[in-house]
Amino acid sequence: ADFGHYGPLFIRMAWHAAGTYRVTDGRGGAGRGQQRFAPLDAWPDNVNLDKARRLLWPIKQKYGRKISWADLLILAGNVALETMGFRPFGYGGGRADVWEPDEDVNWGEEIEWLGDDKRFTGDRDLGPFGATHMGLIYVNPEGPNASGDFMAAAKDIRATFSRMAMNDEETVALIAGGHTFGKCHGAAPESHMGPDPETAPIEAQGLGWISNYGSGHGKDTITSGLEVTWTKTPSLWSNNFLENLFKYEWEMVESPAGHKQWVAKYAPEIIPDAHIPGKFHKPTMLTTDLTLRFDPEFGKISRRFLEDPQAFADAFARAWFKLTHRDMGPRVRYLGPEVPKEELIWQDPIPAVNHRLIDDKDIASLKAKILATGLSVSELVSTAWASASTFRGSDKRGGANGARIRLSPQKDWEVNQPAQLAKVLSTLESVQQAFNSAQSDGKKVSMADLIVLAGCAGVEQAARNAGYDVTVPFTPGRMDASQEQTDVESFAYLEPIADGFRNYTKGNYGSWTEHLLVDKALLLTLTAPEMTVLVGGMRMLGTNVGGSKHGVFTSTPEALTNDFFVNLLDMGTVWKPISEDGDLFEGRDRKTGKVKWTGTRVDLVFGSNSQLRAIAEVYASADAKEKFVQDFVAAWNKVMNLDRFDLA
Repeated sequence: ADFGHYGPLFIRMAWHAAGTYRVTDGRGGAGRGQQRFAPLDAWPDNVNLDKARRLLWPIKQKYGRKISWADLLILAGNVALETMGFRPFGYGGGRADVWEPDEDVNWGEEIEWLGDDKRFTGDRDLGPFGATHMGLIYVNPEGPNASGDFMAAAKDIRATFSRMAMNDEETVALIAGGHTFGKCHGAAPESHMGPDPETAPIEAQGLGWISNYGSGHGKDTITSGLEVTWTKTPSLWSNNFLENLFKYEWEMVESPAGHKQWVAKYAPEIIPDAHIPGKFHKPTMLTTDLTLRFDPEFGKISRRFLEDPQAFADAFARAWFKLTHRDMGPRVRYLGPEVPKEELIWQDPIPAVNHRLIDDKDIASLKAKILATGLSVSELVSTAWASASTFRGSDKRGGANGARIRLSPQKDWEVNQPAQLAKVLSTLESVQQAFNSAQSDGKKVSMADLIVLAGCAGVEQAARNAGYDVTVPFTPGRMDASQEQTDVESFAYLEPIADGFRNYTKGNYGSWTEHLLVDKALLLTLTAPEMTVLVGGMRMLGTNVGGSKHGVFTSTPEALTNDFFVNLLDMGTVWKPISEDGDLFEGRDRKTGKVKWTGTRVDLVFGSNSQLRAIAEVYASADAKEKFVQDFVAAWNKVMNLDRFDLA
């Protein structure tokens, strides 16, 4: 181990396990233990982390099912900090392992490691990815395209760290705090390294990057190709990274592997060698380290941390906790004795239940009162769906609990039809106030519960309109968040660019429209049959944004029938595109040529895609009418409760 301590290696391992998280779709992060699988286990930025995980195997083997790999990777990072004199903000367990790679994550379209030719537009504007290059966690440490330009690196650093939900202060704290420990490894060119774990020979047993340079390890280790040690106490917490950063002037040099890095001019040799006792070196830095000093905004923060080590330590502790827990969802999901008591805004806090909950009699009474308001099935169902369907199974954000549909920014999203939403919410608030004011035993109904209950009432009414008497399951217990508990900037990322369930797209996505439906379904953790039955049902209930008739293949709207599937698969209908972008179609009677229906790509995909058509045929069958209703209710109930972690 460098400096006789594996702590820095475990910090890098935990950091890189968590650092794949991105706010745009909530994917990535440490919550599923994905660093063990391709492609992450073979990323150039994860070189030699296979060895870190092997060091942990005896611990995992000893405790078995008592701790997941996902939890162990992060716990090891926290323990590493503790053993090097730093007190973390806290630790929450509860990450569940998966057993195969996530196949729904778009890491980029480049076909070569470290490529970046397909992720930028305009003036180096990063697309919906977390990193600037294929196979990196964040940025190229040598600056954009290994230019050595530390000023230009600022834009890349901000873009990638903001994708991970970090502001400038958190970014500086993480980089400076992380680089307080350990070193980079570049004893020789990377050509000495063997293949990554995924392409290594079978006898390597999952280990990769075996080096033929010297001993292949220790002082001869090759990882990034950079040979940098930042502080004079690399296995102890200190402020020395910032002290050195500001104390010296820096000169660009090449590492033994030929990469651009920086050495302190006229500095004494005060940095200990990682393996040879009594040997010392001049301080060294990465190009991206210098950005923290010379970029005007980063520089202000760095200097403040230099002058206030306590503030720096607190900022790093909080940023590290956020980094390693950002994808876990609300605080209620954290397990263990080290969970911090402080509630943080990025955890999307929701008040605890502080009143008696409504019972079955109240639920029936409230449903009747909601239906008596005159709100339509479409309005009731649309509002409940808008509230619940923000949920992302990736990072467990969104959902109906909290009723943030009432708050900025969600109340103003185009997809939520603000004028209609305001009308529905105002009406439901009147129902809520009347009910709550009539109670004398502390019983209340929250708006979060009432919005979902209203949707359930709408579904039940639509089923009755179709001739079926069903009860949609409902479990109270949701609470209402406040605007102060809602990070508007962060929640803006939950606004859908498309919601195929409501036949909505924000812009023109051409043939990607149906892919966006599948992506939405994946974030809602829906199976293909659940996605199919929900789309067919939502069309019948009139939930299209703007009230469009596209995909409403029925003569009895607001009745929960299987007409969508029956009419889509009707061979008496011929479909033809009617828009230049190929997104809108009309269905004409094959004999008369009369227009019968209009539909979008999201509608027609259920007749075009072979797998979806197979499911659609089930629901279009003569004996499937009741099954369709039952399956719709089950899928609806699932979506309404996706964020009810208290029920798990």
